Parts: sequence; C-alpha cells; structure tokens
Amino acid sequence: MILNAFNLNGKVALVTGCDTGLGQGMALGLAEAGCDIISVSRKIPEETSAKVLALGRRFSAIQADLSRQDAIADIVTKSVTAMGHIDILVNNAGTIRREDALSFSEKNWDDVINLNLKSVFFLSQAVAKQFLHQGGGGKIINIASMLSFQGGIRVPSYTASKSGVLGITRLLANEWAQHNINVNAIAPGYMATNNTQQLRDDAERSKEILDRIPAGRWGSPEDLKGPAVFLASSASDYINGYTLAVDGGWLAR
Repeated sequence: MILNAFNLNGKVALVTGCDTGLGQGMALGLAEAGCDIISVSRKIPEETSAKVLALGRRFSAIQADLSRQDAIADIVTKSVTAMGHIDILVNNAGTIRREDALSFSEKNWDDVINLNLKSVFFLSQAVAKQFLHQGGGGKIINIASMLSFQGGIRVPSYTASKSGVLGITRLLANEWAQHNINVNAIAPGYMATNNTQQLRDDAERSKEILDRIPAGRWGSPEDLKGPAVFLASSASDYINGYTLAVDGGWLAR
C-alpha cells in the first residue's frame, strides 16, 4: 500500500530550531508519522517536547549554538547516545537581519551566513558520516526560502545564505545519492512566523505580499508537515537535489 511508504515508525529525526514556528510544525508532522525527535537549539523547546511526548514518541533535547563549528561533532555523539541512531536530518535553524545593503555590517553578514549556510553544510557532513557508519541510507532536508530563487530587498546575507542552501542541496545530492542518502530542500513561502512579524505588522507590505499569493493567505507551520514527511519517507526515494516550494503559488505569479 502506498500509504505505508509514508510511515516513519522506528525512525529518528534530528531537527534543528524546532522550538517554535516552522521547525516545530515539521517536528510534529514527523512525530505524527512515527518519528522520535531530537531537537537541537539554544534553549530547551518545552512546548515542542510536550507535544511530541503526547503523541507517544520519544523526545531528546540538545542545547547547542549551531553557529559554532565545535558544537557539531558533539551533537551527533549526543544524538546517537540518546536514540541509538539517526535516520533523518532537518536543517531548519536560521536567522535573518534586515538592513539596506549600503549600510549592512560585517557582523550581520557573518551571523546569518554562519548559522544559515555554514552550519547546514557541516552538520549535514557530520550526520552523513553517521549514516555511512550505520550502513548507508538516510534523508537530509534543508530549509531554503523564496529568496533561494529571488533577490529580495534589505536582506543581503539572508538571500546569499538561502541561495547557497539551494546550491549545497544539489551538490550533496550529487555526491551522496550513491550511498542512498537523499538530500532535498523545502522552500517555504511567506509564512506567519517570528521571522516575518515585521512584514505582517506593515499593513501596506503585508497587503502587497498577500495580493501576489494565489492562495490568498500567509502560510502556517502546519503547511510544512506533509512536505517534511514526504521528503523524510521512502515515498521520496527517487528524489534527489530538489527544492520544493511550499508557497501558496507565489513563484507561479
């Protein structure tokens, strides 16, 4: 039965930045499909933990600063110690800085690139090594953006980082498909999260955005549950290096 291909019972998913918003939505979707969840974030995601445990799944929280490379090896070791193995990685953690390109600072550049792009590559590398140690096979889901396809305004380092995520997704898929490791990405559209609070508070800008979205609404964390489960499951075994837009039709305009 095709629905069995979406079943994630017995799988373990490592999800970064799942304390709120899109990360929490994807973590809950994966748990609903059968996954145990390992969270990586700066603080313990109490709400996400409670919701995952209420679904009858295991939950383990690792506190780490993903912008620091020395934290990454520890994350994999702690994950395997807690759960025994890793089957799925969701690189969701990210940040944004808004400022005109003419006055954008080096700190705002580095803070965003280090978390949104550098950590994605090196955590993927570390988890892929663990996949190989386990005998091969695994799923990596990177979180891209509409700004993986477009330039945007006043977010130079975010645009650079998310364009990089799309490229890194393709490269890793090219190298690791031979090991039965699928690397794909999800590009959320305009979602009602903390990252877009400023945009939604600006009535004129919010209207401009909504007028372009064929679905006529901002997206929600629940909108990412299905795509995350699909790319984490055996239903997507022949999909490699693809970035799936979940945007209410934004890119179709």
